[in-house]
Amino acid sequence: MDNSIKPNKAEEMFLNLAYNRFYDLYEEIMEDTFWNKDSYYRFTKINSIFIVYAELLNYEPLKHVIKIIELKRPPMESNIAKDLFKFIRNILAHFPFFDSWNEVYINKEIINWYKKSMTVDKFLTAYEGKTEIKYRFWNSRKKSMTYLSIKFPTSYTAGENIYLKDILNEKEGVQFASILMKRVLDTQVIEISDKD
Repeated sequence: MDNSIKPNKAEEMFLNLAYNRFYDLYEEIMEDTFWNKDSYYRFTKINSIFIVYAELLNYEPLKHVIKIIELKRPPMESNIAKDLFKFIRNILAHFPFFDSWNEVYINKEIINWYKKSMTVDKFLTAYEGKTEIKYRFWNSRKKSMTYLSIKFPTSYTAGENIYLKDILNEKEGVQFASILMKRVLDTQVIEISDKD
């Protein structure tokens, strides 16, 4: 991308707020002490990081980054960086009935209560029965490798409850998601300065 092209004033204001919030949430989520806090506190922060990321994906240059990931990265990485994370955001935003990650569930009837074939329904229909994806990521703070799986539901069309924790577990799954989101967002950062 040409460094002389700058976002307009409104975009710059939005990006500053969104990026600062994202990085604050990221730093907190990656700390071991975060996982000792109560489940409701964790859930509010996790909810926020997915919401901020999904809003940032509306920024045109980030849409291009996702397209590049589709072409250059391992299969399904762009689907995870965009589709899965937006799916999670949409569940958290449109079904705000839960107090912890492990409580969150949906099913075909709940999702389609108002209107059929919306984003969450389309995602679950498209990914139902897809092969489990195994990932690993390096935690530079702990100097250790973390392993996790992303499991797509197999019984969505049958109407069974689909728990978010069964797709992506809370601790390792959210840390992985945060790392992947940060990698996408970092592509648009020229400089990071300390807050006053």
